Amino acid sequence: MTTDVRLFDSITDAGPDVAGAVAVSGSHGGLFAAAVASLSGLRAVILNDAGRGMNEAGIAGVRALADVGMAACTVDCMSAEIGSARDAASHGVISFANAIAAGLGIAPGMTAGDALDLLAAAPLPDRLMAKVPETRQDRTLGGQQVLCVDSASLITPQDAGRIIITGSHGGLIGGDPARACKADARYVAFSDAGRGKNDVGIGRLPALDARKIAAATLDCMSCEIGNAVSMLESGIISAVNQTATHCGIRPGMRHKDALQALLRSERG
Repeated sequence: MTTDVRLFDSITDAGPDVAGAVAVSGSHGGLFAAAVASLSGLRAVILNDAGRGMNEAGIAGVRALADVGMAACTVDCMSAEIGSARDAASHGVISFANAIAAGLGIAPGMTAGDALDLLAAAPLPDRLMAKVPETRQDRTLGGQQVLCVDSASLITPQDAGRIIITGSHGGLIGGDPARACKADARYVAFSDAGRGKNDVGIGRLPALDARKIAAATLDCMSCEIGNAVSMLESGIISAVNQTATHCGIRPGMRHKDALQALLRSERG
């Protein structure tokens, strides 16, 4: 059986022409990505489990898609690079399948290619998942404003010079350095998404170093991917770029302590 299969390095790249198709995406399997997949009209989707992470946030959206009748599953972050749909389709190994996908015979350990064959028979979803609002909100830390965005897609060029915490993964989308961050921020943080295959979950860090932007990733088990406030409140630094090192930020630091170190370095 064959079906229309689309590849999206980010599920936000899905356009209005995907209704009824099956997608493989490099995005994490959290609630926002799942809602985007559902609202785009896809029949079924394969996402990345992002190391599953704290409260299994990396597969929470895939679970939720079963409630609207949509078959969905994730590939293990160690089998395919997050941010690369092609790698997921070619080398991904299924780590989780929701109830609809499991009913088609999809199970952990199966290749993504075999899962795609079975997803060709996926039923059309019963309804659409409710939109998951991604927020932009300011928090105050040490007298400085910190911008918390649940997705890096919410960053704009006008955020240049800001301290930004994003709930997105730290992998380069499609391997493209230009997509590392939309603004020339002072500092930006991401989830390490379990670090994953080829350490891709920290791939934005050197790209941001080239732009002299301090950047860090947070251990996916210390905070929820897709939740910037969680990353600010409970995140633990897992990796940093050289620019962040010069600001006194080190792996193992509590994120709030790392931001205080950044502020102290800026004060001289």
